[in-house]
Amino acid sequence: MDNPVEEHVEETPAIASSPALSADAVPIGTPIAWPIVDLDGSLLFASGTILATADERTFLFTHFKPQRGDLADTAASPAARPDDHADVNSELTIKDMHLEIGALIGIRPQVGSAAPMQPCRIIGFAPNHSLFVTPPLHQGRPLPLALGENIEIVAIASQAVFRFVCTVEAICRAPFDYVVLSRPGAIRRLRERKSIRVQAHLPVRFGIGETGESYEGLGLAKGISALGMSLAASWTLGAIGERLRIAYRLKSADLDTVIETTAVIRNVQKGSNPGDPTSHGLELDQLDANQQMAMKVYVFDRQDDVQYWTNSLK
Repeated sequence: MDNPVEEHVEETPAIASSPALSADAVPIGTPIAWPIVDLDGSLLFASGTILATADERTFLFTHFKPQRGDLADTAASPAARPDDHADVNSELTIKDMHLEIGALIGIRPQVGSAAPMQPCRIIGFAPNHSLFVTPPLHQGRPLPLALGENIEIVAIASQAVFRFVCTVEAICRAPFDYVVLSRPGAIRRLRERKSIRVQAHLPVRFGIGETGESYEGLGLAKGISALGMSLAASWTLGAIGERLRIAYRLKSADLDTVIETTAVIRNVQKGSNPGDPTSHGLELDQLDANQQMAMKVYVFDRQDDVQYWTNSLK
């Protein structure tokens, strides 16, 4: 009996090449002709980057899933947001949060909660516990808000991070731009301790020294705190006290932030065997307010992965 289905399958043209890369496809010592991204679209190497050694290439394929950036579908769905595992107490009030004027908060619409948090600051409190805040900005422009809209807020207080919901009660233009929010409701307190860090698997581009316009290599952040990270690299990047330039992306259901900053090497732990990566404890001492908020939100969104440092950034 004829089998037209099988004949059709045999005659179907081959599917276009996969964006996934093999180690042999990534040259050493010559510029890469296309960007290399991870499976989720995070940039690992820009086009034109030169991998200097075979160890660097081995590190790339050991810790990541390299894809050709010009072929890969970078529109990966945002990572699922883990449960907060926060202390939920319906009786918490604004006084319990110990917020101060000038406190940094992040705002996003409650509807479509996958949107990133946008930063703003508290500028006042009303007797009825309403909040006065600066207009949140997105790419330099005020975030569109509507009267009566419910918004979700992350507030960075002195001892903890809080989540709560407010309603937009007024959008004011005089004597300056500000927004009036209702009394906070559904307050959740996220426990904060200075030494908290969370497990991570983030590609981090690095450059040697505090100044420069390009990045020389790629590392892997295995642990992150609000002001530091543990960075693994295929070679030792410097001595204790020296500085690096680093760039990485914090991406989840809560935020999508690219951070470029400098870091101080606080400790160095070389691998025990030849070819093992070197771990570097980095202190991020030059983050601006928005970057600090992004780091704290990232940490407290991942309570399931909390670890505790026993010795600073070790």
